[in-house]
Amino acid sequence: MAATTAVPSWTGDWKETAMKTILMTDPVRFQRMTSHDLRETFLIDGLYQPGEIKMAYVDLDRAVVGMAVPTESPIALPTSPELRAAFFTERREIGVLNVGGSCSVSIGSSSYELENLDVIYIGRGIPDVRFESRSKDSPAILYLLSYPAHGSYPVALVRKAEAQPTELGDSKSCNRRTVYKYIYAGGAKSCQLVMGVTHLHDGSVWNTMPAHTHMRRSEVYFYFDVADGTRIFHLMGPADETRHLVLGNRECVVSPGWSIHAGVGTQAYKFCWGMGGENQDYADMDMVPIERMR
Repeated sequence: MAATTAVPSWTGDWKETAMKTILMTDPVRFQRMTSHDLRETFLIDGLYQPGEIKMAYVDLDRAVVGMAVPTESPIALPTSPELRAAFFTERREIGVLNVGGSCSVSIGSSSYELENLDVIYIGRGIPDVRFESRSKDSPAILYLLSYPAHGSYPVALVRKAEAQPTELGDSKSCNRRTVYKYIYAGGAKSCQLVMGVTHLHDGSVWNTMPAHTHMRRSEVYFYFDVADGTRIFHLMGPADETRHLVLGNRECVVSPGWSIHAGVGTQAYKFCWGMGGENQDYADMDMVPIERMR
């Protein structure tokens, strides 16, 4: 049996930089990857660092995935040598989901209050963005997802109550869930960023099945409210050559367009799905019959 060829996945170290670079692979090399290789390439962990902001630059669709946890003092959204930009949003848009305590987001001369499960969209061209928790004892935990933007759209604050929930699945198939859409074609406007949150109901554990792909968009899954001692088994890969990643709380997985993306937890959880690419059509999915999966 041929030795596994490790795929270079990321450069940098959280202790040395606020942003590391992650390189993707293709479905051919994917078949030869070990669990270690898969985790190094597709898993983004270690983002949660109280008092800091950490980010990863993913070469797939040039996404930036990050987390800011302001505690004692505000945190400014920094640029990075990897971006070759005077400020973070010089050529980018970004969505911010709060999964922690209350906070304020200062964007230029304006300030916005974010509660738990609120989302704010920040368009291209705003040089000064800062995050500040209302209480250091219950800090905001801000998940960040950014893509390049070819145009500018206005800042939009979307409350959870305004995100038009959609009920999907049923208890018989263990996937009863509520989908909240925040940034999408019918909601907050953006260039290419699409972003929402899915809540699994108690007793349901599958986030979707049958699975699907969408070659026109890559996707990032951010799993949160995963209870201590529980895990998510994230399924990925070509439909006839699937693998899995085991994830814990506040961990992310990158999903290329050629990969299915489905998951099952040891109990109910929440996850943020975010996409960037050619279109913003939420329903643009190529379904994979479960009988075809291997």
